[in-house]
Amino acid sequence: MLKGLGQLGDMTKMMKAAQEMQAKMEQLQDDMHKLMVTGESGAGLVKASCTCKGELKTLDIDPSIFNSDDKEVVEDLILAAIKDAQTKAGDRAREEMGKLTEGMGLPKDMKLPF
Repeated sequence: MLKGLGQLGDMTKMMKAAQEMQAKMEQLQDDMHKLMVTGESGAGLVKASCTCKGELKTLDIDPSIFNSDDKEVVEDLILAAIKDAQTKAGDRAREEMGKLTEGMGLPKDMKLPF
């Protein structure tokens, strides 16, 4: 007679899981602004650090590379370090999202908005 009420509990569980996932995603979004990665170039002569959201935070340049004749080389090293840091930031963000989705029983490589 009230055959469909058994599924109501399943719907409630699903809604609660969705709310938990939303809260965890919001927390992960906040964490991405705090998690730092460092990229480097020139065997560590230039280092760039950014958040996992890709925001550049620091740039460290070894003074030994400052020579006016090598201006283009220095610029290339700086760009390479920044690109390396941004690549690592994207990789780390995907890794953290994979942990979250996997922990929720979803496929690790599921694409969710970030």
